[in-house]
Amino acid sequence: MGALEYKQYSKYCENRDVISLFSGAMGLDLGLIKAGLHVVIGQDFDSFCVKTMQANGYEVLEGDIRAIGPQQVLDYVGLHVGEPFMICGGPPCQPFSTAGKRLGINDPRGSLFMDFIRMIDYIRPRFFVMENVKGIMSAPLKHVPLTERDEKDPEQHLGTVLDVILSEFDKLGYKTVYGVLDAVNYGVPQFRERFVLVGSRDKEEIFLPIPTHFSMHQNQEYQWQTVRSAIESLEFDNGECAAFSEDRLKFLKMVPEGGNWRDLPQEIVPMAMGGAYASGGGKVGFYRRLSYDQPSPTVVTSPVQKATMMCHPTQDRPLSVKEYARIQQFPDEWVFTGTTAAKYRQIGNAVPVGMAEAIGKAVIATANKSAVVATKRFRGTNVHNRIKNAIELGGNRLGVK
Repeated sequence: MGALEYKQYSKYCENRDVISLFSGAMGLDLGLIKAGLHVVIGQDFDSFCVKTMQANGYEVLEGDIRAIGPQQVLDYVGLHVGEPFMICGGPPCQPFSTAGKRLGINDPRGSLFMDFIRMIDYIRPRFFVMENVKGIMSAPLKHVPLTERDEKDPEQHLGTVLDVILSEFDKLGYKTVYGVLDAVNYGVPQFRERFVLVGSRDKEEIFLPIPTHFSMHQNQEYQWQTVRSAIESLEFDNGECAAFSEDRLKFLKMVPEGGNWRDLPQEIVPMAMGGAYASGGGKVGFYRRLSYDQPSPTVVTSPVQKATMMCHPTQDRPLSVKEYARIQQFPDEWVFTGTTAAKYRQIGNAVPVGMAEAIGKAVIATANKSAVVATKRFRGTNVHNRIKNAIELGGNRLGVK
C-alpha cells in the first residue's frame, strides 16, 4: 500500500463524522455522540428545534430540507462526497398516494423521505441510520382512484411503504437491516418502540443492536430501568411544568399510582370519560398515573391531553419538562427553547438517548469489525440458540436485505 493510499485508508478508518437531518431536539444525535461519533451538522425546519440545537452549541442548517442541496451541506462542513461516516435522521413518512403515475414514495409530493434519499444518493456516506414510527412496517400505500375502472376495483396490490423504502435503498446499492426496537431493552426507563433501518454502502456486516437490559436479570444493573430511577429526585423540584385542567384533576386525584380510568369509581366513569366511554380500544392513556416501579409508557408530545395523560406517580400534576427529559435521557444541562408546549413536543418527538447510543455502538462495531467472537467450534448450540431467540423476541424484529 502506497503512502497516498495509506493516508486515504487511514482517513476512511478514522472518520466518524455524522450529518444529522430532521434533527429535532437531538436525542438521536446525543446517543450517537455518546457512542463515539461526531455530529458535524444538524438540520431542521422547526424554529424551536433550531434554537435548541444552537443553544447547546451545535451547528445547524435551518430550513426546509427540500430547499437544501447536498453539496451545500458538504461545503458547510468541509467534507467531500463519500467522506461522511453516517447520515442519520427520522424523515416523516406518512401513508403515500399512488396518484398520477403511481410513483408512490417516488413522487416528490409524497414524502420528505425522498429528500433523505436524495442526500444519501449524492453524499454517499459509509452508513445511514433512519428511524421512524413502527407502523411504517405495515403501512399500505394509499390508492387514489384515477378512472372509473379504478373506482370499481379499489383492491389493488400496491405493497407497503416499507417495500418501497427498501427498494429505493437497494437502487442506491446499500445493504440494509431493519426492525422494531424497544427502548426499554437498551437501558431507557420507557417502553418506546421505534422502527430502525441501518444501511451500509460497502456491504459491511451491519446488525441492529443486541438488547442490554431485561425484565429479569440476576444483576440489577442489567434490569429494565424504572420511572423511579429517572425522576424520583425531582419529585419536589420539578421546575417548568404544564397543568391539568381542574375538571381532569378532580378525577386524577382518585387514581392510584400505576392506575388509569379503570380505577375510578364505576358510577363516575361515564362522566369522566365523556364521549370516549362508548368508544372501542383500551383507552389506557385516559387518567393515567405512572408507576414509580415500572418503566414509563411512551413519552408523548403533551402530558396533559385527555387520551395520553402522563400524571406523576405521587404528585397531582403532569410530568414536568425536566422529568420528561430525564425519561428520554437528555442531560440535565440540555437547554430546550420555546414555549412550555414546544419543549414537551421536542422531547416527546425525540429518540431516547440510550437507544440511539446502542445503535451507534452497533454501527461502530461493524466498522471496526469487532462485533463477533469467531469460534471454530460452537458448543451448547441449543442453549445458545434459545438465548439468541429470546433476545430477538425481546428487542428486535429483524429484516436484512
